[in-house]
Amino acid sequence: MHLSFPTSALAATAAAALVLSVPGAASAATATVTDKAGDIGPGVDLLSVKVVNGKQNVRVVTTHRNLVPSYRSQAGGKVFLDTDPDDPGPEYALVGGYFDGTDYILLEVDGWNTNKDGIEPVDCSYRSRLDYEAEMVRSRFSQDCFDDDGTDVRVEVKVSGAKKGGGMAVDWLGTPRTFSAPVAQG
Repeated sequence: MHLSFPTSALAATAAAALVLSVPGAASAATATVTDKAGDIGPGVDLLSVKVVNGKQNVRVVTTHRNLVPSYRSQAGGKVFLDTDPDDPGPEYALVGGYFDGTDYILLEVDGWNTNKDGIEPVDCSYRSRLDYEAEMVRSRFSQDCFDDDGTDVRVEVKVSGAKKGGGMAVDWLGTPRTFSAPVAQG
């Protein structure tokens, strides 16, 4: 049996379902931290980081200058997440490329080095999306990714990209290896 619905009815139904299924911004605590524009010259410059710590998910949105899809940019980043204030350094790091064809992975880490032996990927629901038009990287982590329930989250972000004359430009959010203020779960 084939059912046919008018396109406008399907669109209205889909729009209503979207409104009903998306939690409002009031259900999460939010903080935005800005970084000095142009502090690395050429390369993928980090401008701001927005953290939304909700009941089901933590979202981190980074805004950039010079975020481009070309592999020649060699752009990439690390979003460090600190969920245990009693343990120095981050507990998690989202590591990935910032150009077309790259991938990303959430790692459980002990400190700032994401290349140590024994670092394991986290088995949970997370995703990261590149938006070149808006020059943003949008990442979402299920609260199930983290060991603690209802935890505050602090972030640090490190991005890098190719310099025109060779070498890599590196940009940290503020002072390197220094977390943002904690964002409580809302």
